[in-house]
Amino acid sequence: MLLIFAPIAVGLEYLHVDHLILFAIAIIALIPLAKLIGDSTEHLATHYGATLGSLLNVTFGNAAEIIISVIALNAGLLELVKASITGSILGNIMLIFGLSLIAGGFRHKEQVFNRENAGLQSSLIFLAIIGLAIPTILASTVLNSTSIENQIKLQTLSDILAIVLIGVYIAGIIFTFFTHKHLFVLPGHADEVLEREYFNWSKKKSFILLGASMLGVVVVSEILVGSVEETSKQFGFGEMFVGAIIVGIVGNAAEHSSAIILAKKGKIDLSIGIAAGSGTQIALFVVPILVMVGVILGQPFTLKFTLYELATLFLAAIILNLIAHDGKSNWFEGIMLIAVYLIIAIGFYFIG
Repeated sequence: MLLIFAPIAVGLEYLHVDHLILFAIAIIALIPLAKLIGDSTEHLATHYGATLGSLLNVTFGNAAEIIISVIALNAGLLELVKASITGSILGNIMLIFGLSLIAGGFRHKEQVFNRENAGLQSSLIFLAIIGLAIPTILASTVLNSTSIENQIKLQTLSDILAIVLIGVYIAGIIFTFFTHKHLFVLPGHADEVLEREYFNWSKKKSFILLGASMLGVVVVSEILVGSVEETSKQFGFGEMFVGAIIVGIVGNAAEHSSAIILAKKGKIDLSIGIAAGSGTQIALFVVPILVMVGVILGQPFTLKFTLYELATLFLAAIILNLIAHDGKSNWFEGIMLIAVYLIIAIGFYFIG
């Protein structure tokens, strides 16, 4: 039903209505479009087997975030893009994982999950944060000059690290889906696929809806990006708050709801796979893609983040590792994750 907001957003854009209204409508419209991308990919996955289907999910799992970020990058909103990346990672591993533990914990006193999968995701997030930390630290110390030479060095470093990160991401896919896939078998996955009746969509319908939904995300994202600056001024929000807390959550909204619903059904492994896995994909796949796209668009995108963003990612990864290391979960651990997310979000609000 929310898909109706997509054509409404386009119509209001042509009528040049208030930026605040456009921003709100575009935010709502992106949620069902992102969900449609996910649904189309899931339907396609049922036609191509478990391994190839999983690869399809991995490939298109963050399509909405990539599209939104590329359009914002093209508009020169570099700080907004970096904040949305930070917010997406935090939203997945803190907010959504936390809500999933709460939803599952109220129905099941204690839930047991695959420690191998949770441990791998936690390690990969730490690795990605280290990749973001090196340029940030160097930019704050030895490369803190605004000279062209230092800027070139920072961009070169970011390009090299992007290649390393995406290389690790590809290696992780091979490790998870091929050489060591027996360690990451998620119980109930086949039942979940059957339960959702994904076989109803043909390949043709799935591809058409996937293409249409991605096109819709492109159009609506243009409207969102065009209205974000004026909306920020009207509300008094900083660009980083809008990027991290609002835009950072929107692209993942459909996945967020799925993770919470699965946890409530007792399928905590699938829920963790969505929440932590999506955060890992953003850090290791989306970030390097944006660095490369920035070069193509002539909008240099370095891995220099603010110290606050870097610190929040480190702290979030630490508490995620502490909570997930024992392979068990309960609702109070979810409360702790939500509390950390709220503390971080409040901090973003006070950044001008």
